[in-house]
Amino acid sequence: MVVAVSVPSQAQAVLRGRLCDPAFVHSALRSSSDTNYSKLKYLVASSFSEACNNSVLLLGPRGCGKAAVVDMVLDDLKKEHPDAISVIRLNGMLHNDDNCAMKEIARQLCLEHQLSFSKMASSDDNTEFMIDMLRECGLAHKTILFVLEEFDLFAQGKQRLLYSLLDAMQSLTSQAVVIGVSCRLDADQLLEKRVRSRFSHRKLLFISPSLDDIQRLLEHLLILAKDSGLPAKYITDYNSRLTSIFSDKKFKGCLNYLMDADATTSNILRFLFRAVSYMDMESGFLPIESFLKALSSMQRQPKMDSLQDLSILELYILVCMHRLEDKEQSSYNFTSIMKEYRSIQDAYKTSDKYASTVCFRAFEHLLDRELISFGDNRGRNQALEYRPVKLLISSRELAQSLKLNTTCPAVLQKLFDRERYM
Repeated sequence: MVVAVSVPSQAQAVLRGRLCDPAFVHSALRSSSDTNYSKLKYLVASSFSEACNNSVLLLGPRGCGKAAVVDMVLDDLKKEHPDAISVIRLNGMLHNDDNCAMKEIARQLCLEHQLSFSKMASSDDNTEFMIDMLRECGLAHKTILFVLEEFDLFAQGKQRLLYSLLDAMQSLTSQAVVIGVSCRLDADQLLEKRVRSRFSHRKLLFISPSLDDIQRLLEHLLILAKDSGLPAKYITDYNSRLTSIFSDKKFKGCLNYLMDADATTSNILRFLFRAVSYMDMESGFLPIESFLKALSSMQRQPKMDSLQDLSILELYILVCMHRLEDKEQSSYNFTSIMKEYRSIQDAYKTSDKYASTVCFRAFEHLLDRELISFGDNRGRNQALEYRPVKLLISSRELAQSLKLNTTCPAVLQKLFDRERYM
């Protein structure tokens, strides 16, 4: 029995497939000649057309798409030159030892060219083998691409791998490209003089996308094409509603908040995947609420979850500690907090009056939840009520917890607000 899949479920599956496909995410880069994709492709392709050696560094923060661009370029070149390219991949986290890295290069070269690999070969033997392979591939007009991820980790120690690799590329018979990928913008400054003199000093910087770039990326990822396999009327209505959301002030505010926190492509993809997961399955559309829920779920912090179900007494203790810090009291303990608590009770005549033993249990509970902690470890032999303590939450987090807590007394909220704006 075949169960019919609803149109909203099909649309959700299409959108999720797009967001999980790095090739589709970055495919919009192919249309522009000024992107890092186009520059890298031209640089690597020149090694085929001009039979020369090249080296380049891709620098930028984690999650900005460096590895995805490299993969796209390699995929395109393999389709264009299927028998003229060989790719060797190393990662600084796995192969930062020079002997280990050289052995891995030899292993991948043997695998790529269907040769037998000797595990017993020394580092010098592997280096000699690499030089011979570079010469043979160059004579056969075949380019070897070395992709070094976490490039800055290869620049530690004696840098024998980098020197051997770049020195071998000085030969007229070799035909190779070294692509270094790093999140350190000063990665080239880590190179020794002998290595730097053999490096071509080409750098491609990956910066965080602008708001306009993000807008174009959203349209590319979320707008449904006519050939999506969905009903034409649904596609028209879906795209029309989504376009109106893109121009909505709430959505733009949501996007600005997201970019202020982390404007990398990977973070935006996580945000969009969550928004698609919150899709209204009855209507089949992506309402503004889906994006707001996605942002809220990404902002969730363990401390905020712990703060939401605190008792009134525990909230009083946190506010008292905040008041003491506002008074620039450098050191305070449970006894000081209780004095502040009593002064509030006397001033406002509230009914929230608890015995010292009950207050101490609430104090211990806050310590267990790690919302507060001891100021230092010097007074371990002291009684708990005399040891100095400190807050582990910010003023903003405390203010938010007071608003979210439905049992919070109005007096406590007013007292906290007054302290903040004095």
